[in-house]
Amino acid sequence: MEPLSVNIGDYQFKAELHMEEAPETCIRILEALPITGRVIQARWSGEAVWLQMDTYGIEVPQENATSYPSMGQLLYYPGGVSEKEILIPYGSACFASKFGLLPGNHFATIVLGEGRLREMGERVLWEGAKEIAITEA
Repeated sequence: MEPLSVNIGDYQFKAELHMEEAPETCIRILEALPITGRVIQARWSGEAVWLQMDTYGIEVPQENATSYPSMGQLLYYPGGVSEKEILIPYGSACFASKFGLLPGNHFATIVLGEGRLREMGERVLWEGAKEIAITEA
């Protein structure tokens, strides 16, 4: 598995890509690196932060999709009924939009620093948007 660095505010995480389960998503994410922006609290998805991805133009099919990610499972939604985004759950999450459930491509999982995900998420919830940078580890 390929490693990624996911830095959100003062928090550093490492994630492993799931090349076998979501190959096209992983390849397109790697090609787009570095990915930067600001994460905000998810509106309809529970305990998760999200990054708007429309400016990156990443087009992929649905693969390894779920609407029920576990803490630390990164999902990429390639657009359709809602905007393109990366969802990062820090607790209990159900990936959705104002239109209902969304199938997100589970392309990576945080494997280092996961014990601080809840703290990061609660800071985003109560303090507002945080800078994010996703790069190769």
